[in-house]
Amino acid sequence: MSATSSPVSLHPADTLPPAVGTVLRGIPAVGGVQYAPVIRPGSRPSVESTTATAELEESRRPGEVARFTAAAAAVADRLRERAANASGAASEVLATTAQLAQDRAWIAATEKRIGQGNPAVTAVTGAVDQFVTMFTQLGGLMAERVTDLRDIRDRVIAELDGLPEPGVPVPEVPSILCAEDLAPVDTAGLDAALVVALATTLGGPTSHTAIIARQLGIPCVVAVDGLDSVAAGTMVMVDGTAGTVTVAPDEDVASRAVAVARGEADLAKSWNGPGATADGHVVAILANVQDGAAARAAAETPAEGVGLFRTELCFLNRSTEPSVDEQAQIYGEVLEAFGGSKVVIRTLDAGSDKPLKFVGHPDEANPALGVRGIRIADGNPGILTRQLEGIAAAAENTGNAPWVMAPMIATPAEAKAFAEETRAHGLVPGVMIEVPAAALLADRILEHVDFLSIGTNDLTQYTMAADRMSAELATLTDPWQPAVLALVAMAAKAGAAVGKPVGVCGEAAADPQLACVLVGLGVTSLSAAAAAVSAVGAKLSQVTLAQCQEAAAAALDTATAAEARAAAAAVLA
Repeated sequence: MSATSSPVSLHPADTLPPAVGTVLRGIPAVGGVQYAPVIRPGSRPSVESTTATAELEESRRPGEVARFTAAAAAVADRLRERAANASGAASEVLATTAQLAQDRAWIAATEKRIGQGNPAVTAVTGAVDQFVTMFTQLGGLMAERVTDLRDIRDRVIAELDGLPEPGVPVPEVPSILCAEDLAPVDTAGLDAALVVALATTLGGPTSHTAIIARQLGIPCVVAVDGLDSVAAGTMVMVDGTAGTVTVAPDEDVASRAVAVARGEADLAKSWNGPGATADGHVVAILANVQDGAAARAAAETPAEGVGLFRTELCFLNRSTEPSVDEQAQIYGEVLEAFGGSKVVIRTLDAGSDKPLKFVGHPDEANPALGVRGIRIADGNPGILTRQLEGIAAAAENTGNAPWVMAPMIATPAEAKAFAEETRAHGLVPGVMIEVPAAALLADRILEHVDFLSIGTNDLTQYTMAADRMSAELATLTDPWQPAVLALVAMAAKAGAAVGKPVGVCGEAAADPQLACVLVGLGVTSLSAAAAAVSAVGAKLSQVTLAQCQEAAAAALDTATAAEARAAAAAVLA
């Protein structure tokens, strides 16, 4: 069975269910409290017995190949259709998974197995297992694709066998979805009115599941020890702020906790900006977006602009590079949605787990540490030039001049080269701080660029040398790690010394408590999923700059992420 498979209503036979009132602990991913019955993903197609199937006659093999390719194409088409009807992170996840569903590597491996006499279902299973093993060994960002691959396998097998498309059942009443892991496709399609919280055994605080849960605005806890033994139908309370799942809690206690959390959420909804602490220290509260639709939705929130426009979406699922005019139109939609407001555009952050069909990606032993982000421009300089031309054209067409930043900058020389080309197009240059080397040399990088934006997801992963999708390492990939906070402080201090802004656009900016700590470290802007903007702004408006600075100092003076979170909470309560 795949990592997303779980019985609908049974827990493992050899594991006793947790006792009433048992508190299971995990990693907080999205704050809030909910109390509801558990639902689990429905059964997926069985793959254990496929290897025993009789060999296909040679005359039937071409027809079986055609049957397989049609099934894979049907799955990819459905995913693309769902991507077109989604927005933000959900759209990006669906588009990326659709691309993977028709990736030539695993398609060719499956066709080869069919050519050797394996029926399509057996061939699909064997080919996916081959790539799961490969991706797992590579680790890093490639390991994130394992759940996606298994999900694609199950969908293709269901298509081949004429079964309903697998996925998360639609509950009749508001419920809490618990699973070993969730395919990003399933998470992207959730109805937040019916699935009111998420809890998973695997995953990390920056996994696709956590990111989309944040976009939906529902509590989420990941890497929960003992969750697999909680049966469907069990009443549980998920506390996404504390990182706990309480099994069959006292109903009155749970109801009061939900009411308190709902009151805090209502207070957040009433906040309408602009961003500032209680004593008037200004902090811009911005939104992360992926396309024009997401920008228009973000414009309906109190977000003061866009702190991260991920441009990869318009490049995915393309066999050829979009023209400069096409790019200008796409970028222009975001600039128009926030006319007259700050918009920060990140240049193409592809490679590794997001390969482009029209770029010659080399085979790499460790793609997460390979040719990705700005490094793609070294072998394909025209791609960056044409993207900057498209951005400049969009700026001219809309009258809104954006800031532009490069991902995966590691040295001052890289920052200088990017800044020179960006300024040549009349644009304001900045860089992402995602690599520890960049944080350590932030003062020298700032000699060349006008701003920094800290991407805490990758900065945490690279600082802690821990795969952000590993449940075993989830405590290491928590952005509250004091080592990560120390690097943030170093970059912010460098910016303050020369009067240049330093923002945060990683998932850490969506955590209201951590947002306050970031401000205390000297960060000048916070950019988060649109659904998190109000909660972050509201929390910041309730504390003073001095409290933020005291909380930051307390967090830096600890040794673990849990200690840092507790120390800051004691100051900010």
